[in-house]
Amino acid sequence: MADDPMPTRWSFQDFKLYYDAKFGRKKVAENGDTATDKAVSNGNSVTVTIVSNGNKRASEMAVYEQFRGEGLNQIHTNGFVPTIVDERPQKSLLPPFESAEMRALAESLSRDIIRGSPDVKWESIKGLENAKRLLKEAVVMPIKYPKYFTGLLSPWKGILLFGPPGTGKTMLAKAVATECKTTFFNISASSVVSKWRGDSEKLVKVLFELARHHAPSTIFLDEIDAIISQRGEARSEHEASRRLKTELLIQMDGLTKTDELVFVLAATNLPWELDAAMLRRLEKRILVPLPEPVARRAMFEELLPQQPDEEPIPYDILVDKTEGYSGSDIRLLCKETAMQPLRRLMSQLEQSQDVVPEEELPKVGPIKSEDIETALRNTRPSAHLHAHKYDKFNADYGSQILQ
Repeated sequence: MADDPMPTRWSFQDFKLYYDAKFGRKKVAENGDTATDKAVSNGNSVTVTIVSNGNKRASEMAVYEQFRGEGLNQIHTNGFVPTIVDERPQKSLLPPFESAEMRALAESLSRDIIRGSPDVKWESIKGLENAKRLLKEAVVMPIKYPKYFTGLLSPWKGILLFGPPGTGKTMLAKAVATECKTTFFNISASSVVSKWRGDSEKLVKVLFELARHHAPSTIFLDEIDAIISQRGEARSEHEASRRLKTELLIQMDGLTKTDELVFVLAATNLPWELDAAMLRRLEKRILVPLPEPVARRAMFEELLPQQPDEEPIPYDILVDKTEGYSGSDIRLLCKETAMQPLRRLMSQLEQSQDVVPEEELPKVGPIKSEDIETALRNTRPSAHLHAHKYDKFNADYGSQILQ
């Protein structure tokens, strides 16, 4: 009697048989002596008779060994074909943290990792050859040829792209995310600023721990002047803002510095508002200027291609009259030019009372010379206001590239 379970307690085997029968894994025979286990794999049913005389465990192990031996070549009943898994251990999404709070912060920052490709190639950015070459030296070459980037030639840890708005700083960051095989973190002020006391500096610390865990990685700080402006400039600076700036400076170049390749790419339109300590950590400071005539002509040829059997587009006139225009202004100018023929067509369609089916809609007419003149009158440059300040900052702090 001592070996029999109490009425209020179940043995493991009784509970297992009940669980299997309840949830459909095993069908318990009515006579209570045998149970039939049917497992389906790629259309073939396997029937195993489990005898209740003590050989049940051996039969279950036989079924397990049979299915384990079949490997990954099976096709499951839901049509899913398992892929061959690499035997090398896969890196976990999050590094081990000492607390659940830090893990929760890391999960929120993991949403800022660019999963897909922005689909921006180096060739799609017209001009800016110096900035593209330096980014390749800082990010691409150390990954391709790590043998050469050791010791004194260790790769750059940070680059600042500054210049007027609309000149292509964010486009360069998208090209880095597309072309470079690194983990790309797209960080803004909303990513590292929290209303809870102490969370902002913890977010910065967790960000760099994530970047080191997923190295090689790139941290893109867009509009960095909103995060780390000059410290002590005004008495109204909040304590939390000062702690955030200090933690960011420590993580970029402090005792936590490791040999993992973590590259910081920052962009700003107001470089003169950055803290001097941050300028020191951003080792290369590159001016992204307004497009030169050659780059402007390439933009016009790509955005307004010459169509056969149409009036030639005066690219030379467009280049001469767009001095001081940024890349964004040129795109807006081309859009305004292309809208002129569509406006003429829309006025004709609105005069008609009948609704024209989509397949019978007429084609948009060609671009005329007066369309370009109208677009030039309606579009004004927006990025030439502080041109002299950018030149002065570049002369004081910029990294000049010798040809």
